[in-house]
Amino acid sequence: MTALPHSFDHQVAAAARRCADAVESVAEVPLWSMGSGEAGETLVVLTRARAQLDELLMRVLRHGETVDTGLDTGAVSTTSWWSHETRTTRAEAHRTRRLAESLERHGCVRDALAGGGLLTDQASVIVDAVDALPDDVAEWVSPAATEFLLDKARDHDAKALRILGRRLLEVIDPEAADAEEARRLEAEEREARAAASFTMSDDGHGRCHGRFTLPTLHAEMLRKHLMALASTSRPATEPGERVLSRHRMGRAFMDYIESRPPDTVPSAGGVPATVVVTMELETLLGGLKAASLDTGGRISAGEARRLACRAGVIPVVLGGRSVVLDVGRKRRFHSEAQRVVMGVRDGGCTAFGCDAPPGLCHAHHDVAWSKGGGTSVEQGRLLCSRHHTLIHDPAFQHSLDKHGKVLFSRRT
Repeated sequence: MTALPHSFDHQVAAAARRCADAVESVAEVPLWSMGSGEAGETLVVLTRARAQLDELLMRVLRHGETVDTGLDTGAVSTTSWWSHETRTTRAEAHRTRRLAESLERHGCVRDALAGGGLLTDQASVIVDAVDALPDDVAEWVSPAATEFLLDKARDHDAKALRILGRRLLEVIDPEAADAEEARRLEAEEREARAAASFTMSDDGHGRCHGRFTLPTLHAEMLRKHLMALASTSRPATEPGERVLSRHRMGRAFMDYIESRPPDTVPSAGGVPATVVVTMELETLLGGLKAASLDTGGRISAGEARRLACRAGVIPVVLGGRSVVLDVGRKRRFHSEAQRVVMGVRDGGCTAFGCDAPPGLCHAHHDVAWSKGGGTSVEQGRLLCSRHHTLIHDPAFQHSLDKHGKVLFSRRT
């Protein structure tokens, strides 16, 4: 470590050298003769001295910044020079500088640290807690808060002080605390709504993985629903199995989804957003042939038969008894049953190159109702809102390719 040249010693500089010399003089002194009580007293004294030295170091650091210490070496700041010169990490050096700045605004805390009655980590917690008070609190609140925490520091370490600091305003000014809590909660709720997200992806092996971010309120609502299902609907199946294990909560989530009342399911494109399971009559009667989902997935015959009895899905049985699908001129709009079958048949928008799912599509008459067209599955198709608009736009013409997909081109 390089010593800076000096022509005379400031009183603080001289004291620092004497301190370093004193400590160095006992570096090799054995401790075997020190008794238990003396060792304890020495630990307390050294801890107090370390806090006092920390305050002195931070005060000198701040002074060094005012006189540009180290800048003649090309360093960008005194703190950076000090970090490099003493091999202090940059993070620790800048953390010390920030605390030094804060202590200049909190003279009572600095004095307590300089007197050895406060530890450095306690001082950091106190100034952070007081600085975190709202800007609009009464002038007397900050000094009272500082005094309160300094008093508590006699009996509490930094961790306990940090907990007290979070509820500081409630102790000092309860009325202001209520207003501040209301403001904070409103801000948190607003930010939580803005950050809400939900993603899930299928791994191709029969499982789907997901992540979500919800406001605390909605997450707790979901948690309570699942906890109720996990604790009452699914009794423990193995000795020692916890009621709220991850697996049982996952099974409860499955039950939660499957048991939703049909009249509460949202609609999209005129059809409730329920999964459509298409199966052969043979499958329903006990066969092994897999069934198809309108989303493109496949499920086993046993799962298909189970779902056929649930209200949360729409079973479409091919070859069995079904709803009359061709209602001709009796109605203008396609029925829910027709929409379901069109969704299974078309798989979504029938415009070339469009992958909009059935739930985002409209039912379109190939022959317009106004021109005598019938409302049937055979004479209808699904189109997303954009392509449904285009097919009725006189500026565009359309035709079908060999796969029955709608091709659009602008009229010239």
